[in-house]
Order: sequence, then C-alpha cells, then structure tokens
Amino acid sequence: MAGFSRKDDAFRGYALNAPPLRVLLTSCMPLALYQVLQAVFKILDAVMAAHVGAEEVSAVSCLSQITLMITALGTGLAVGGSIKISEAYGKGDDALVRKHVANVYAMAILVSAVVAVVLIPFAVPFLRLLRTSEELIAISTGYFRVEVLTLVLNFFNTVYIAVERSRGHAQKILWLNLAMVLIKLGLSALFVYGLGQGLVMIAVATLIGQVAMTAYILVSMARDEGAFRFSPKNIDLCAGAVLPVVDLSCPVAAEKMLFAGGKVIVNAMSGLYGALTVGALGISNNIGGLTTNWHMGLTDGAAPLISQNRGAGRYRRTLQLYYRLLAVDILIGVIGIAVVSATLPLLADLFAQSRTDYNAEFRDMIVSIHQWEMLGYVTLGVNSATIALLMGYGYTKRTMVLNVMRVFLYRVPVLWAFQRFTQLGAEAVGLTMMISNIATGVTAVAMAVPVVRGIRRLAREEERAGAARAPAPGGKAGQA
Repeated sequence: MAGFSRKDDAFRGYALNAPPLRVLLTSCMPLALYQVLQAVFKILDAVMAAHVGAEEVSAVSCLSQITLMITALGTGLAVGGSIKISEAYGKGDDALVRKHVANVYAMAILVSAVVAVVLIPFAVPFLRLLRTSEELIAISTGYFRVEVLTLVLNFFNTVYIAVERSRGHAQKILWLNLAMVLIKLGLSALFVYGLGQGLVMIAVATLIGQVAMTAYILVSMARDEGAFRFSPKNIDLCAGAVLPVVDLSCPVAAEKMLFAGGKVIVNAMSGLYGALTVGALGISNNIGGLTTNWHMGLTDGAAPLISQNRGAGRYRRTLQLYYRLLAVDILIGVIGIAVVSATLPLLADLFAQSRTDYNAEFRDMIVSIHQWEMLGYVTLGVNSATIALLMGYGYTKRTMVLNVMRVFLYRVPVLWAFQRFTQLGAEAVGLTMMISNIATGVTAVAMAVPVVRGIRRLAREEERAGAARAPAPGGKAGQA
C-alpha cells in the first residue's frame, strides 16, 4: 500500500482494528460537534433575520428548504463518492482511491457550473415555479441569488469534506468549518447590528465564509500527498468509473431534493395558519437541530467507517459499529428532550424580539409547534443510525425510500388530514412533525431487520472461509 501516506495507512488500521466504540466516538464526535455548530449557526442567523423583521424570518425559512433542494445535488455526489472511496480505502486499493477522488472533484465542478448558469439569471421564475408567494419573492430574490453563488462553492467544499471524512480527518473538518462559521457570523453581526443591513448582506456574509473555506481547501490540496491527493491526470469519466458513483449518488440526491421539496410543500400548507407559522416552523426545526444534528454528524462519520470495514470484509464489525451508534443516538435523543423541555420558552424568546417590538404571538407559535416536534428526537436517532448502516453498505435507494416516506407518507397527508378534519391551529404542524418523526423511526427498525440478517449471513460465510484458509495443526491451509 505504498500509495497511502503514513497517516492514512495508520488510520485505516485503526478503523479496522481498534475497539468499535472508541473508533466511533473519536472519529464521529468532531463531525457531530460540527453539525451542532451548524445548528447554532442557523439559530443565530435566524435571530439576526428576526432582528430585521418577522417577515424576513419567514423568507429565510422558506428559502432554506429551496436551497436544500439544490444543495442535495452536491451532497448526493459527496455521499456516493465517499462510499466508493471508503470501500477502496478499506480494501487498500490506492489506485482506485486516486481515481474516485479525481472523478468526484471533476463531477462537482461540472454540477456547480450548471447550477450557476441556470439559477442565477432565472431566480424569479424558479421561485415562482416552486409556488413561493409573491410577497416572499419580493423580499428575498437578491438573497436567493447570493445564496446560489454560495451553493456553487459549497458543492466543491462539500466534496472536499467528504473525502477528508473518508480518511478520518474529523478534527480538521471541525476546525475548518468552525473558522468558516465564525467568519460568517462575525460579518453577519457587523452588517445587521452595526450597519443596519438586511437579508442580502446576511447572504453575502455566508458567501465570504465559503470563499475563505475554498481558498484554504485549494492550498491544502496542493500540499497533500498520497492516494487522496487530487490530480487531473487521474480523472477518468468513462462509464465504468462514473456510473457506480452516480448509481449511489442519485438516490441520495433525489432523497434530499424530495425531502426538501416536501418541506416546501409543508411550508406552503402551514401558511394556512398565517404567514408567521412558516417562520415558526423553521425556527422549531432549527431548535430541533441542536439535538438531531448530533445524530447527523454521527451518521456522517459512521457511514464511511462501516463502508471501510465492509470493503475489508469485516462484516461482523460493521454490526458492532451499528449497535453502538444506535445506543449513542438514543441516549442523545433522551438528553435532548430533557434539555429542550427545560429551555424551550427561553429559546423561543430569542426570536420574538425585532428592531421595533416583541412579537408574543410568534413566540407562542414556536413553543406550540416544538413542544410536539421534540418528542420525536429518540426515533430520529434510530433513523439516523439505520441510515448510517444502509449508506455504509451502499443501500442508498433504501435511504431514499425511508426519507421520502417520512415526508410524503407520514407528514404531508397527516397535515392535510389535520387541516381538513380538525379545528387545530398552528399546533397541528407540531403534531404532524411528531407523528412523522416517530413513524419514520419505527419504519427504520423494520427496514434494518432484514439488512442485519443479511450482514450476519455474510459474516458467517466470511468466518467459514477464513477457517478453511487457516492452516490446520501439522498440515496445510484448508486441511482438516
């Protein structure tokens, strides 16, 4: 394995042989902390938007789901590429690692170019196509155009993070993203509180943060060594090299686009209870991120670990990682419910104060929605752990089905039923979120059972094959 650097070779040995819980915590907790910082960043961003006005909060909440639909293209590519890179890494195939790394970067550049050319000039028609209200379009078109520029850079940055995640550089990812968030928040605070600017400059602050990250990444890539170093000469966009990555990436991208699109539909339906309800739901989701983003970060770190061990034929170890991840995610969900239950009114108060007044109605909406939504924290942890297992084994089509069901079976129809057959107000949105999150966790358990059985069968077959290869006492390999 001369193609791997000494550090990459050492991490591969650690991922395949160290105690599973230790590997899980040391490799995934920095990524989980990063995701929680992202949730804090979203909350502070929303607080700054609320300082401008409640309508601006609704605009940001609405556009956040639209931008997530676009971001799904880059995320899907990063996940698919990460799975193939991790498999090759686990096998010790440095030539295949080099090819996958080069191809994923090349594909990210192509996708980002297409997004920029299509969406920046046609921002208004695109927002109308997604049934965004004319009021929100008027407030947020400039903000959206700057966000698209940010997403173009984010495609590339996301792929870099996925590659680094595959090689166990969790702390590097944490510090890199922390620096980006601090730049963004500092500039946002300056623009909003110091200079009295609005939404567009909040988006500009995010763009500057992504530019700084991209600049660092380019310098870091130039200094890299070993199989993970990007080199244009390793790009091989033939069907045999690209299609396996695309086959894994497309379900992830479709899943995330559909999930975000479903949230756009839910936002539109929530508008029946008033324009502020859309913003309150967005704030509720951000508060939930203080818990569920721990789950997301653990999933981001665990999926490559499972894929690496799968690539090395360590099937039973992949189940050990899954069971420990499941226990950690459930514990996080329980702690999250306890902490948020005690602090929810205080958190809601943060968003009720604008430049001119205190909006008690908005605060009460946030509380009425999230007091139900938070009851799904534990089952969302079960869902996240199962998704890590499914992605680690390349079952991205199953993760797509799971998350599409979460929105289009357990969420949109349930909210429709509440609106049609009950007299509930904004509280119906929170009840819908709770039902969908609990039902998704139950479905994840049902989906995990046959997968676990299949992995156990693979483990038994591998162990029997290993026993057959092992030399018997006083004889040759395979002799009894």
